[in-house]
Amino acid sequence: MGNDTITLLSSREIEKMRRAGRLAAELLDYLAPLVRPGVSTLELNDEAERWTQKQGAKSAPLGYHGFPKSICTSINEVICHGIPSAHQILREGDIINIDVTPILDGYYGDSSRTFFVGTPSPIAKKLVEVTEECLKRGIEAVKPGGKIGDIGAAIQEYAESEGFSVVRDFVGHGISNVFHSAPQIPHYGIKGKGKRIRPGMVFTIEPMINQGTWEAVVLEDGWTAVTKDGKLSAQFEHTIAVTETGVEILTL
Repeated sequence: MGNDTITLLSSREIEKMRRAGRLAAELLDYLAPLVRPGVSTLELNDEAERWTQKQGAKSAPLGYHGFPKSICTSINEVICHGIPSAHQILREGDIINIDVTPILDGYYGDSSRTFFVGTPSPIAKKLVEVTEECLKRGIEAVKPGGKIGDIGAAIQEYAESEGFSVVRDFVGHGISNVFHSAPQIPHYGIKGKGKRIRPGMVFTIEPMINQGTWEAVVLEDGWTAVTKDGKLSAQFEHTIAVTETGVEILTL
């Protein structure tokens, strides 16, 4: 994650983050109707890349530490960093997380949503709804003067109360004109612990919530992380800025 220095962004920089964040939200909106049975994850990737270029932006994942595609597409038991492929065809009842990060004017807008392919099973539906609520509760826990641990505590308490588990191996992160920086934002933790939250901090909150065990295994491709027990995983992500009075979601 680089060094531990937390950068506080100026209002000018936050405006640039706002524009990049808005672009990320628009890209997910654009991809949403394409998520249906029979579509390959490579088709989603190529549409995302085309759209991003048309907006005068670049896809941050493409080539990042050797990642081969423009977006991450994580289906069912894939927790994160799924690689789009022509051989991976969406099927009725799947859930898919699409994670996008366009770079606009040098700044990164990072967001993800989990979509239903057709009609989900009851457990898949519940998992996705709980995960979205986890993100909401994590964001609500952000207060100037609070602690990073408050975020994870809010997410973990709710996820576990609904019978699900919180992935430990992947965390939210600081973001600006750099893709990943301090602070790390765990989605589990203890209220009142961790670094102090200050106005000007910009970071992602991106809880990954599993149906079964929280444990993850990374496949041989070096990227795709799956649940150890093969059960479902869902994720939602926003990039947020800490303000004097609370929080602003930049990826809406």
